Amino acid sequence: MAELKADVLVLGAGMVGVSAALHLQQRGRDVILADRHELAAQETSFGNAGLIECASVFPYMFPRDFGQILQYAMNRSTQVRYQFSDLPAFLPWLARYFLASSPDRAMHSAMAELPLIRRSLIEHEALMGEAGAPELLRRTGWMKLFRSEATLATASAELERARHYGVAGEVLDAKAIAEREPNLNGEFAGAVYLPAPGFVPDPGGLGKAYAALFKRKGGRFLVGDATTLQQDGRAWRLAGPDGAAVAREVVVTLGPWSDVVFRPLGYRIPLGVKRGYHLHLAPRGNAVLRHPVLDADLGFLLAPMNRGIRLTTGVEFARRDSPPTPIQLQQVLPLAHKLFPLGEPIDTKPWMGARPCLPDMLPVIGKAPRHAGLWFNFGHQHHGLTLGPAVGRLLAEMMTGETPFANPGPFAVERFG
Repeated sequence: MAELKADVLVLGAGMVGVSAALHLQQRGRDVILADRHELAAQETSFGNAGLIECASVFPYMFPRDFGQILQYAMNRSTQVRYQFSDLPAFLPWLARYFLASSPDRAMHSAMAELPLIRRSLIEHEALMGEAGAPELLRRTGWMKLFRSEATLATASAELERARHYGVAGEVLDAKAIAEREPNLNGEFAGAVYLPAPGFVPDPGGLGKAYAALFKRKGGRFLVGDATTLQQDGRAWRLAGPDGAAVAREVVVTLGPWSDVVFRPLGYRIPLGVKRGYHLHLAPRGNAVLRHPVLDADLGFLLAPMNRGIRLTTGVEFARRDSPPTPIQLQQVLPLAHKLFPLGEPIDTKPWMGARPCLPDMLPVIGKAPRHAGLWFNFGHQHHGLTLGPAVGRLLAEMMTGETPFANPGPFAVERFG
């Protein structure tokens, strides 16, 4: 069998992996991009809400409100759900998540990630222009709906806090909501409108457009199983059905599956997952949804995708590979029908994905300390689509000796011991 040789082997062709491959390629590296699927962006990068969240200053931390925690613990919320049978598996991770969500540590995470958030849309626009896919970006912003005065007040305070970091936003009353989204139904205390974030109506298509750009520029795509990765002297070898790929350096961008590489190599990284579901539905009649809309109090989001209206759920804590349990989707589906005129489902069954998360809601980006040529870039929590090109650039700068545009220190794997 043939043996493919390259400077760098990137494992995982989601948004993070494809972006890293492109940025390394731009810096003169010969790159092979490998994935278990024949196409890019078939997993987590396919199923998100399509938001390039350049206004998301503060990450999704563990709540500190006792009433909210109690509601989650009793499995009475549509926003968060967990599987009792998997509780022993993820409870230690939840404890670390809670500790990392103290006000001081949460602010540390926010400030560490802020330079990446600020570059997110800029880096996407550059790649979209080069890929010839500007139609996959809509500058609509998005809306968060609130049904109670209390939750609206909290959101308004959070917006004021974010304004100090350059975030633009507007608090809407019921009349302004109706003007922006005339087909929404319900009693709302108000909404927060964020105009800056980009919206991608086909996230999987965007990942494939970036992969096509990578191939046009001479990159090679290999179908392979990351569990076959082996260190061979000063090189790394990955088996494939048509032969092996060999490279001096390897980058792990496998999202929630990154542990299949780092655990056998002896790294104890607390990678957890937050599972989520989506379902596409046709709009009824001539109804049009102009923005992605989050019903914050009821725990679901509607996004006007090319395929139809995508209904996405909140968080499910369960083992990554446990069978799907789309209870949250079943709970919010009738609520979504009340919010917007939805017709029949387009999908034959719900889609399920897993968001890769570290307890401090910061990714691991950088060099592995005990293996020459091994690099990590995973754990981007709810922001894999958002941060892909920005963290791809950061990693490529680190690997090629450039001055990084952001401080990589907070993302080092050594923070976990």
